[in-house]
Amino acid sequence: MPSLFDPIQLGAITAPNRILMAPLTRGRANRAHVPQPIMVDYYRQRVGAGLIISEATGISREGLGWPHAPGLWSDEQAAAWQPVTEAVHAAGGRIIAQLWHMGRLVHSSFTGHPPVSSSATTAPWQAHTYEGRQPYEEARPLDTAEIPRLVADYAHAARNAMAAGFDGVQIHAANGYLIDQFLRDGANQRTDAYGGTPENRVRLLREVTQAVAGVAGADRTAVRLSPNGDSQGVIDSDPDTVFALAAKALSEIGIAFLELREPGPEGTFGRTDQPKVSPVIRQHFTGPLVLNSDYGFDSGQADLDAGRADAISYGRPFIANPDLVDRFRQGAALNEGAMATWYSQGPEGYTDYPTLAPVAA
Repeated sequence: MPSLFDPIQLGAITAPNRILMAPLTRGRANRAHVPQPIMVDYYRQRVGAGLIISEATGISREGLGWPHAPGLWSDEQAAAWQPVTEAVHAAGGRIIAQLWHMGRLVHSSFTGHPPVSSSATTAPWQAHTYEGRQPYEEARPLDTAEIPRLVADYAHAARNAMAAGFDGVQIHAANGYLIDQFLRDGANQRTDAYGGTPENRVRLLREVTQAVAGVAGADRTAVRLSPNGDSQGVIDSDPDTVFALAAKALSEIGIAFLELREPGPEGTFGRTDQPKVSPVIRQHFTGPLVLNSDYGFDSGQADLDAGRADAISYGRPFIANPDLVDRFRQGAALNEGAMATWYSQGPEGYTDYPTLAPVAA
């Protein structure tokens, strides 16, 4: 069985270890969603990861509703990402861009328009906006005629990502955001070609992935799913069926890897009693499978040993431990993260975490 420290081929990307950095929203772009220079240091510090998956990055003005999150729909945004990718590559790392449309979780205070989704539904709880917490609003269902434009937005953002120097892209189809709102029947109430049956609900994911793969290459395209439990009000009554179909479609496209966020009943950042779907997905997806959520080193290695995963992605541990791979290798203690600084705009809790002293040769 492979070790977490062994290399792995993820499509066209050769990762030197199987400890991936999961996407982590950090809120350090400006109000125009343009990446800022401080982000260069942040990503450069974490090049020890086998592969860095960037923070969720908006594909369009319509689809982004998080304060100070970056985008990839404009030339200015793409140009501002370039120093990040150059710094990561100069330090020997690899980085892909996660492409994000939030769907019904975009508040109108960002766009001046109601949010869009699969159906006329309203997310639970409140949106995080520049004006503070505000109730979510009922979404406008996307018309079938709008789907080609939406798919084109994903392809355009993928084109900008590749122009900015990313090694590939990941389609964010998880966590209750737009594609997840189409995938799972708790949010999708449509009766057209994009709703109803599991086959129809997978259609948007397939079309977006085909379009993005046509731009970046299938071997540089990844997907993230969250098949079990409630994600920001999105859940499915029969996840085994719809996600088996999704896994089969993605396998046929030949994507570089599939990442799954699967909390358990004792999860520390979301929890559910709905069983994990990865065993079913494993039967239908033939590429590398990356698992995520509440992993430590030992539990990650155990899932590699059992053949449940080919690599593990770590999120919150990378926030406070830019040298996470070295700490795992040395069995060193981990820094504790400061949650209050996750989405603040300065270096505190972002680029100021201590690293281990270099090991003498």
